[in-house]
Amino acid sequence: MQKFKKTIAISAIALMASASLTSTAVNAEVSANIGATSNYLWRGQEQTGGEAAISGGIDYANESGFYAGTWVSNASWADEMTYELDLYAGYAGNFNDSVSFDVGYIYYAYPDAASYADVNFSEIYGSISVEGFTFGAAVLATASADGEGADFSDSLYLNADYAFMLTNEAEVAFHIGHYSGDFIGDENIIDYGVSISKDGFTLGISNTDIEDTSAKVYVGYAVDFNL
Repeated sequence: MQKFKKTIAISAIALMASASLTSTAVNAEVSANIGATSNYLWRGQEQTGGEAAISGGIDYANESGFYAGTWVSNASWADEMTYELDLYAGYAGNFNDSVSFDVGYIYYAYPDAASYADVNFSEIYGSISVEGFTFGAAVLATASADGEGADFSDSLYLNADYAFMLTNEAEVAFHIGHYSGDFIGDENIIDYGVSISKDGFTLGISNTDIEDTSAKVYVGYAVDFNL
């Protein structure tokens, strides 16, 4: 995640990893996921320089709604960096049959990045889902970097997503996000995309309003299984 220029607003891998999280939240179990994508995107921005990425994770969720897990992928947006390691925990549940919520904390670590890069950071996140709509927010919690723009709440990411079943097996998803704050080192960034998923495969296109950037098409595959 490039110092918060990382990128999964909607990445084939990230979406599927989070999907496996929510799907296990109602069943007390341990599960794992493995995925691959032609281009690892986070909030519309490339994390591997446009190259392919392989990922995997392990999740625990119990019937109370509490979950925790870890996820790893190759990443190369900072000096000497070769991989990203995420650690997260949260609570998910339903208000009723139509409305659900998810709140939690996630730490993004890049253990082998150059020591002067100071790229590790964490966020507190939350979302509300109503029917096919999901509205979310993520605020900067901590950052290993020092100085202006690296304190609590120095960045805010807001997203809105809508998904629906095109057929009994294929799902179409639309996404838009807005990233702001001193931590990202840029003006406000808008990212947007659309994807279609079926049988673990995802084909999507994503873009941002960053000057001189172009839309990026990606294809990914992910599978999760109980341990």
